[in-house]
Amino acid sequence: MTQTEKASQFRALHQRDGAFLIPNPWDAGSARVLAGLGFEAFATSSGAAAASFGRRDGKLSREQALSSARSIVEATDLPVSADLEHGFGETPEAVAQTIKLAADIGLVGCSIEDATGDKTRPFHDLNFAAQRVAAAAQMAKSLPFPFTLTARAENFVRGKMDLDDTIKRLQAYEQAGADVLFAPALPDLAAVRSVCSAVSKPVNFMVGIKGKSFSVAQLFEAGVKRISFASSFYRAAITGLIAAASEARQRGTFDYLEKTITTAELNRFLPE
Repeated sequence: MTQTEKASQFRALHQRDGAFLIPNPWDAGSARVLAGLGFEAFATSSGAAAASFGRRDGKLSREQALSSARSIVEATDLPVSADLEHGFGETPEAVAQTIKLAADIGLVGCSIEDATGDKTRPFHDLNFAAQRVAAAAQMAKSLPFPFTLTARAENFVRGKMDLDDTIKRLQAYEQAGADVLFAPALPDLAAVRSVCSAVSKPVNFMVGIKGKSFSVAQLFEAGVKRISFASSFYRAAITGLIAAASEARQRGTFDYLEKTITTAELNRFLPE
């Protein structure tokens, strides 16, 4: 499948009826397993990607993040969008260049957030943040296929519990040209409904926080179009690893094998 076909397929998922699930693989193997389970598109997770490098979220370079994303792009024929954090640059021009590099490796979409990465100044000024989204959107629209740009308002995930400001930011990013809007860590379904009703573009919801994740039916009723998983699938896999390794080391038993798929079952998802 060509990049244009993947991009069109990805855009169509946002336009059809209902909400769709977009899981977050962290390498080629997890991508192939998820594809085998019937998912239709992927998004990368900056947290899962960083952890796969043995690093904390936010500690990968642009080159490392794109290299990780490329491995997922090349693993299957499914469309892939990437979590590109703050765009790996302060200026609108730097963010636009990141979009170009993302497209060059086969990605058909990405997300850009309004956090700065600086604890003393956590968020970009709204006007400047919108300029960054506008630069990303302009680059996306210059590409020879429909690149889907997601703009993220990071307030709730970074400790600023201000729904009004979050909505104001998302509305500004919609006006700046974003195709999808995303405010991770919204506290409840009422907040999700408020966000979805305040904008006209598709809204992404992030599953992955205890007490702040809801069913597909609830999210669709609230107006959500796309449901991603952040690093939660990676954390689920690592939870299993820690439990199995701890049992073996601390108890000297291997009961975890009774709950583990066999090599033959795993090979169903992997190429020769």
